[in-house]
Amino acid sequence: MRHPFLTGAAVALATAVLAACGSADGPGDGGKKAEAGGKPSVAASPAPSVTGPAAGTTAPSPQKSGSTPKAPAGDITPATGSFTKKQEEYLTDRVPKGMDPAAVLQTGQETCDRLRYLVKADRDIAVGAIVSGEVPDAKPAVAHLCPQHQGLVDEAALGYADGTHEGAKVRPGRYTAASPTKACGWQLTGAGGKELDSGSSATGKAVEITVPESARTFTSTGCYAWLPQGDNG
Repeated sequence: MRHPFLTGAAVALATAVLAACGSADGPGDGGKKAEAGGKPSVAASPAPSVTGPAAGTTAPSPQKSGSTPKAPAGDITPATGSFTKKQEEYLTDRVPKGMDPAAVLQTGQETCDRLRYLVKADRDIAVGAIVSGEVPDAKPAVAHLCPQHQGLVDEAALGYADGTHEGAKVRPGRYTAASPTKACGWQLTGAGGKELDSGSSATGKAVEITVPESARTFTSTGCYAWLPQGDNG
Protein backbone atom coordinates (compact mmCIF):
# COMPACT_ATOMS: atom_id res chain seq x y z
CA MET A 1 0.00 0.00 0.00
CA ARG A 2 1.42 3.37 -1.00
CA HIS A 3 1.43 6.00 1.69
CA PRO A 4 -0.80 9.05 0.94
CA PHE A 5 2.03 11.45 1.83
CA LEU A 6 4.25 9.93 -0.85
CA THR A 7 1.58 10.37 -3.51
CA GLY A 8 1.37 14.08 -2.76
CA ALA A 9 5.13 14.35 -2.44
CA ALA A 10 5.55 13.01 -5.96
CA VAL A 11 3.82 16.09 -7.38
CA ALA A 12 5.97 18.54 -5.42
CA LEU A 13 9.16 16.66 -6.19
CA ALA A 14 8.35 16.49 -9.89
CA THR A 15 7.93 20.26 -9.96
CA ALA A 16 11.26 20.81 -8.21
CA VAL A 17 13.16 18.46 -10.51
CA LEU A 18 11.65 19.90 -13.69
CA ALA A 19 12.65 23.37 -12.54
CA ALA A 20 16.22 22.18 -12.21
CA CYS A 21 16.38 20.60 -15.69
CA GLY A 22 19.09 22.06 -17.87
CA SER A 23 21.34 22.90 -14.93
CA ALA A 24 22.48 19.38 -14.08
CA ASP A 25 25.90 18.15 -15.21
CA GLY A 26 26.47 15.08 -17.36
CA PRO A 27 29.13 12.39 -17.02
CA GLY A 28 31.31 14.42 -19.35
CA ASP A 29 32.38 16.83 -16.58
CA GLY A 30 34.54 14.07 -15.13
CA GLY A 31 32.45 13.81 -11.98
CA LYS A 32 33.96 16.89 -10.32
CA LYS A 33 30.66 18.19 -9.02
CA ALA A 34 29.58 14.74 -7.94
CA GLU A 35 32.66 14.45 -5.77
CA ALA A 36 32.33 17.96 -4.35
CA GLY A 37 28.57 18.03 -3.71
CA GLY A 38 27.68 14.40 -3.20
CA LYS A 39 25.35 14.25 -6.24
CA PRO A 40 25.86 11.89 -9.19
CA SER A 41 27.09 13.87 -12.19
CA VAL A 42 24.58 12.67 -14.76
CA ALA A 43 22.24 14.65 -16.98
CA ALA A 44 19.00 15.82 -15.39
CA SER A 45 16.50 12.99 -15.53
CA PRO A 46 12.71 13.01 -15.79
CA ALA A 47 10.99 13.78 -12.51
CA PRO A 48 11.61 10.90 -10.10
CA SER A 49 8.59 9.05 -8.82
CA VAL A 50 8.37 9.13 -5.04
CA THR A 51 5.97 6.20 -5.08
CA GLY A 52 8.35 3.86 -6.89
CA PRO A 53 8.51 2.13 -10.28
CA ALA A 54 4.77 1.40 -10.41
CA ALA A 55 4.04 5.11 -10.74
CA GLY A 56 5.95 5.39 -14.03
CA THR A 57 9.64 5.82 -13.29
CA THR A 58 11.30 6.17 -16.68
CA ALA A 59 14.65 4.55 -15.91
CA PRO A 60 14.77 0.73 -15.84
CA SER A 61 14.96 -0.97 -12.48
CA PRO A 62 18.35 -2.52 -11.65
CA GLN A 63 18.43 -6.15 -12.66
CA LYS A 64 18.55 -8.79 -9.97
CA SER A 65 21.60 -10.98 -9.81
CA GLY A 66 21.41 -13.94 -12.16
CA SER A 67 18.43 -12.67 -14.19
CA THR A 68 20.28 -11.07 -17.12
CA PRO A 69 23.94 -11.24 -18.17
CA LYS A 70 25.78 -8.14 -16.91
CA ALA A 71 28.26 -6.07 -18.84
CA PRO A 72 31.92 -6.50 -17.71
CA ALA A 73 33.24 -3.67 -15.55
CA GLY A 74 35.48 -2.49 -18.39
CA ASP A 75 32.47 -1.99 -20.66
CA ILE A 76 30.63 0.30 -18.28
CA THR A 77 31.32 3.66 -19.88
CA PRO A 78 28.97 6.56 -20.73
CA ALA A 79 28.41 7.72 -24.30
CA THR A 80 30.33 10.89 -23.43
CA GLY A 81 32.64 11.85 -20.58
CA SER A 82 33.34 9.48 -17.70
CA PHE A 83 31.85 8.17 -14.46
CA THR A 84 33.23 8.92 -11.02
CA LYS A 85 34.68 6.06 -8.98
CA LYS A 86 31.57 5.89 -6.78
CA GLN A 87 29.30 5.84 -9.82
CA GLU A 88 31.33 2.98 -11.29
CA GLU A 89 31.03 1.08 -8.01
CA TYR A 90 27.26 1.52 -8.05
CA LEU A 91 27.03 0.29 -11.64
CA THR A 92 29.23 -2.79 -11.15
CA ASP A 93 27.12 -5.94 -11.71
CA ARG A 94 24.00 -3.81 -12.27
CA VAL A 95 24.15 -3.00 -16.01
CA PRO A 96 22.64 -5.62 -18.35
CA LYS A 97 24.61 -6.22 -21.53
CA GLY A 98 23.58 -3.84 -24.28
CA MET A 99 21.99 -1.29 -21.91
CA ASP A 100 23.17 2.28 -21.53
CA PRO A 101 24.81 2.44 -18.08
CA ALA A 102 23.68 6.06 -17.72
CA ALA A 103 20.07 4.82 -17.65
CA VAL A 104 20.86 2.49 -14.75
CA LEU A 105 22.73 5.27 -12.97
CA GLN A 106 19.67 7.47 -13.38
CA THR A 107 17.69 4.98 -11.28
CA GLY A 108 20.12 5.39 -8.41
CA GLN A 109 20.10 9.16 -8.76
CA GLU A 110 16.31 9.21 -8.60
CA THR A 111 16.41 7.12 -5.41
CA CYS A 112 18.71 9.69 -3.82
CA ASP A 113 16.45 12.50 -5.05
CA ARG A 114 13.43 10.89 -3.38
CA LEU A 115 15.22 10.42 -0.09
CA ARG A 116 16.57 13.96 -0.12
CA TYR A 117 13.07 15.36 -0.59
CA LEU A 118 11.39 13.06 1.93
CA VAL A 119 13.90 13.56 4.72
CA LYS A 120 13.43 17.32 4.46
CA ALA A 121 9.67 16.86 4.82
CA ASP A 122 9.64 14.17 7.55
CA ARG A 123 12.51 11.89 8.54
CA ASP A 124 10.19 9.14 9.80
CA ILE A 125 8.37 9.14 6.46
CA ALA A 126 11.72 8.78 4.69
CA VAL A 127 12.72 5.80 6.84
CA GLY A 128 9.26 4.29 6.44
CA ALA A 129 9.48 4.60 2.66
CA ILE A 130 12.64 2.46 2.72
CA VAL A 131 11.11 -0.07 5.13
CA SER A 132 7.96 -0.45 3.01
CA GLY A 133 9.81 -0.59 -0.31
CA GLU A 134 8.22 2.63 -1.59
CA VAL A 135 11.80 3.75 -2.29
CA PRO A 136 13.34 0.60 -3.79
CA ASP A 137 17.03 -0.34 -3.90
CA ALA A 138 17.89 2.35 -1.39
CA LYS A 139 20.81 0.45 0.13
CA PRO A 140 23.14 0.37 -2.92
CA ALA A 141 22.14 3.85 -4.08
CA VAL A 142 22.88 5.37 -0.68
CA ALA A 143 26.12 3.44 -0.24
CA HIS A 144 27.62 4.78 -3.46
CA LEU A 145 25.71 7.88 -4.54
CA CYS A 146 24.33 9.64 -1.45
CA PRO A 147 26.08 8.29 1.69
CA GLN A 148 24.71 11.20 3.73
CA HIS A 149 21.51 9.14 3.98
CA GLN A 150 23.17 6.01 5.40
CA GLY A 151 21.51 6.60 8.77
CA LEU A 152 18.08 6.22 7.12
CA VAL A 153 19.05 2.86 5.61
CA ASP A 154 20.53 1.59 8.89
CA GLU A 155 17.38 2.48 10.80
CA ALA A 156 15.11 1.02 8.14
CA ALA A 157 16.94 -2.31 8.37
CA LEU A 158 15.55 -2.68 11.91
CA GLY A 159 11.97 -1.81 11.01
CA TYR A 160 8.96 -3.81 9.80
CA ALA A 161 6.80 -3.35 6.74
CA ASP A 162 3.19 -4.56 6.66
CA GLY A 163 3.00 -8.34 6.43
CA THR A 164 3.83 -11.35 8.58
CA HIS A 165 7.24 -11.65 10.22
CA GLU A 166 8.28 -14.87 11.94
CA GLY A 167 11.09 -16.47 13.89
CA ALA A 168 14.42 -14.67 13.96
CA LYS A 169 12.89 -11.77 12.02
CA VAL A 170 10.87 -10.82 15.10
CA ARG A 171 13.11 -8.62 17.25
CA PRO A 172 12.05 -7.49 20.74
CA GLY A 173 11.80 -3.78 21.46
CA ARG A 174 9.62 -0.71 21.00
CA TYR A 175 8.32 0.23 17.57
CA THR A 176 6.23 3.10 16.26
CA ALA A 177 4.00 3.26 13.21
CA ALA A 178 4.62 6.94 12.59
CA SER A 179 2.04 7.41 9.85
CA PRO A 180 -0.40 4.49 9.69
CA THR A 181 -3.49 4.36 7.55
CA LYS A 182 -6.91 4.43 9.20
CA ALA A 183 -7.11 0.65 8.73
CA CYS A 184 -4.01 -0.15 10.80
CA GLY A 185 -4.10 -3.42 12.73
CA TRP A 186 -1.47 -5.68 14.31
CA GLN A 187 -1.06 -8.92 16.23
CA LEU A 188 1.79 -10.49 18.19
CA THR A 189 1.77 -14.22 18.92
CA GLY A 190 4.09 -16.45 20.89
CA ALA A 191 4.86 -20.17 20.96
CA GLY A 192 1.98 -22.33 19.82
CA GLY A 193 0.20 -19.34 18.29
CA LYS A 194 -0.77 -17.87 21.66
CA GLU A 195 -1.84 -14.24 21.25
CA LEU A 196 0.37 -11.86 23.19
CA ASP A 197 -1.00 -8.54 21.99
CA SER A 198 -3.17 -7.10 19.24
CA GLY A 199 -4.73 -3.80 18.37
CA SER A 200 -5.95 -1.44 15.71
CA SER A 201 -6.14 2.25 15.03
CA ALA A 202 -8.65 4.13 12.93
CA THR A 203 -7.23 7.57 13.65
CA GLY A 204 -4.27 7.65 11.26
CA LYS A 205 -2.15 8.94 14.14
CA ALA A 206 1.13 7.41 15.33
CA VAL A 207 0.84 4.26 17.44
CA GLU A 208 3.47 2.42 19.48
CA ILE A 209 3.85 -1.23 20.41
CA THR A 210 6.33 -3.27 22.42
CA VAL A 211 7.45 -6.59 20.96
CA PRO A 212 8.28 -8.93 23.88
CA GLU A 213 11.08 -11.50 23.98
CA SER A 214 8.47 -14.25 23.80
CA ALA A 215 7.03 -13.07 20.46
CA ARG A 216 7.37 -15.53 17.58
CA THR A 217 5.13 -13.91 14.97
CA PHE A 218 4.32 -10.26 14.22
CA THR A 219 1.57 -9.46 11.74
CA SER A 220 0.73 -5.95 10.54
CA THR A 221 -1.86 -4.66 8.09
CA GLY A 222 -2.43 -1.07 7.01
CA CYS A 223 0.19 0.32 9.37
CA TYR A 224 2.63 1.13 6.52
CA ALA A 225 5.90 0.76 8.46
CA TRP A 226 7.02 0.19 12.04
CA LEU A 227 10.19 2.08 13.01
CA PRO A 228 12.51 1.06 15.86
CA GLN A 229 12.64 3.27 18.94
CA GLY A 230 15.39 3.72 21.51
CA ASP A 231 18.10 1.06 21.62
CA ASN A 232 16.32 -1.59 19.54
CA GLY A 233 18.52 -4.00 17.61
